[in-house]
Amino acid sequence: MRLPLHIATDQLKNQVRQRLKGRRRYPYVLMLEPLYTCNLACIGCAVERHTGKLKDRLPLEQCLLAVDESGAPTVSICGGEPTIYPELPELVAGIIARKRHIYLCTNALLLDSKLFGRIPPDKRLTINVHLDGMRETHDYVTAREGVFDKAVEMLRECKRRGYHTTINMTIFKETEVEEIEEVCRFVSDLGIDGILMSPGYHYESIERDIFLTRRDIQQKFERVLEISDRYRITSTPMFLEFAAGKREYDCSPWSTVTRTPLGWKGPCYLIGKRFYDTFEEFWSETDWDYWESRQDDLCQNCAMHSGFEASVVRNLHRSPKDVLRLARWHLTG
Repeated sequence: MRLPLHIATDQLKNQVRQRLKGRRRYPYVLMLEPLYTCNLACIGCAVERHTGKLKDRLPLEQCLLAVDESGAPTVSICGGEPTIYPELPELVAGIIARKRHIYLCTNALLLDSKLFGRIPPDKRLTINVHLDGMRETHDYVTAREGVFDKAVEMLRECKRRGYHTTINMTIFKETEVEEIEEVCRFVSDLGIDGILMSPGYHYESIERDIFLTRRDIQQKFERVLEISDRYRITSTPMFLEFAAGKREYDCSPWSTVTRTPLGWKGPCYLIGKRFYDTFEEFWSETDWDYWESRQDDLCQNCAMHSGFEASVVRNLHRSPKDVLRLARWHLTG
């Protein structure tokens, strides 16, 4: 299957449960950023996301409260670099005890010292390693030589130790379309369980012009769409068609909610217009109609899976053909 069966069925159960409660909007994924401390300063990352002090991290109990409040069946632990978080073993254990699924998003540099031997493999835990290209490209994006080689070493070790392991590739302006398939072929040979691709776009104040316009995204994702049947790409075919400019969706910014050391980030994972002290304030005070419409200037070049994969799901009822296509996609990974 494209995704593990228990992840797909838990997402489906959550959607049915929420619909029975009459809710049109509800979180699919919690992006949990327990710290803004990182061991890299990638060129596509806003400064505040990698320069935070460790003492300013979210306490463990606040992290677990966010899991409870969001109700999302999937928790993506990111940051910062989450392997630096001192309470990571307790956080992972607490989320698993709540029967949620975890994507631990990491640059992989500290997996051998911070994760192996401390956090055992579990069917609810996925190690999601950032890999933004082959050696030259990835080391350029991470602004340090040797990061690609270390990430590949850790990918091999994760698979050897029995972890469910995926990669997350951000496609930038400099990313050549031929390299996209080269990465897919390379990690497939490593036995990686899934490939998530995201278009990089200019959502923060970042000096380097490495981000994609909407037209750039469409051109590059036309190629991703062409090769998607050959590799275990975890983006749905309907989302890939959207990114390639072949269909349109409103955004679903509420589907991926974000808890950070500064509070609940609104309106979405990428755009921090305001930080809220409580989940209820965030949920009730965000103008969802406005942000769904994509009329804001910050939304014009966005085609991120965090905003639009849920849009695919909530529009399935309009097309039985899409329902069958999505089921076939799940079964043929």
